[in-house]
Amino acid sequence: MPLLRGFMAVAIAAAAVSAAAGDWPQILGPDRTGLAAADERLADRWPEAGPPVRWRREVGAGYAGLAIVGDRAILFHRRGDREVVEALDAATGRTAWTAEDATTFRPQVGGGDGPLCVPLVHDGHVFTFGAQGTLACRDLGTGDTIWSRRTHREFAAVEGYFGAGSTPLVVGDLVVVNVGGRDDAGIVAFDRRTGKTAWQRTTEAASYSSPVAVVVGERPHVLAVTRSACMLLDAGGGEVRWQFPFGKRGPTVNAATPLALPGGRLFVTASYGVGCVCAEFDAAAARPLWQGEEPLATQYCTPLAIDGHLYGIDGRDDGPPADLVCADLKTGRVLWRERGFGYGTLLAADGRLLAAKTGGELVLLQATPAGVETRGRCRPLPGTLRALPALSRGRLYLRDDTTLICLDLAP
Repeated sequence: MPLLRGFMAVAIAAAAVSAAAGDWPQILGPDRTGLAAADERLADRWPEAGPPVRWRREVGAGYAGLAIVGDRAILFHRRGDREVVEALDAATGRTAWTAEDATTFRPQVGGGDGPLCVPLVHDGHVFTFGAQGTLACRDLGTGDTIWSRRTHREFAAVEGYFGAGSTPLVVGDLVVVNVGGRDDAGIVAFDRRTGKTAWQRTTEAASYSSPVAVVVGERPHVLAVTRSACMLLDAGGGEVRWQFPFGKRGPTVNAATPLALPGGRLFVTASYGVGCVCAEFDAAAARPLWQGEEPLATQYCTPLAIDGHLYGIDGRDDGPPADLVCADLKTGRVLWRERGFGYGTLLAADGRLLAAKTGGELVLLQATPAGVETRGRCRPLPGTLRALPALSRGRLYLRDDTTLICLDLAP
């Protein structure tokens, strides 16, 4: 389908966070795309034993990956009946400060009772969103609580199978959260300085997909995937510009973060028979270019869009071994498929891919549209790897159910 004439310019909002090159200040890195800063450098290959471990330490329950800004790494985990935010020295793993919130959360499915959402660091503040919907803003330097909201209680939201799992988004002076509350509180924006409610919109239930910031017609907007829809909202007032059905009823999840692509396009994907949609969009509508279960229907791994190509893991963590796939973003045509690769999460840096498989293996890949080559593999932790890895200044931060490690991946 050719692009429509007069198409309104759409661009990815620049980071939406105050971060220097090399920082990993939020879910999926500087721009929520899984792509590291341009100046990040990785070793070309690994020794047989894997990259060196700089430090390791025990951690509590949870699947929240780390956020790193400057010399601070922010860990969000659960110990006993407390959700703990912990600021670490990124180089040594030593604790600088801790802050806590009470929790009584128990999951409906599975055994994990810790937080799922990656912390968000912006303008000297740390924002966290706990499994029971506690949204908190703290000072990055001291850990002092600036404000806190019990969103599930205040907006009558359902906790869901695994608790709250959509990482908040900072857009200008607002923190936008996929709360899933009643009375038009599906998506709620809070003043990031005071915590006061700025606007609330939609009756959509929450998903595990994190919203992203986009600019449409020179105005900031929010692209979000909820429990059963993909939608575009005006960031200033929350007006829903458009939405289309995406998802299924029953024991399913929408968990991959939507991709805002150059040329006014978007890509969303989910498993459970939902598949994917690549569409062009403006402020008026989203118009599918191609869609279906090919080339990619992923349970929660956010794919990577690099130079007009899509790299992702097609399949589910709880199903048959998943495939690593490369596809043409213009047409959806599969260029190659590495069958039985295994499920996990991806990030890209220095022209390479890093795959953290849920089975515990970490793999360094040289992937291009022509094919893929393994440059290194290791098993740095004995447990399951579901928390998103974070990469900053040549150091990879990776955690399983009990241990956090820092690996040196620099040349």
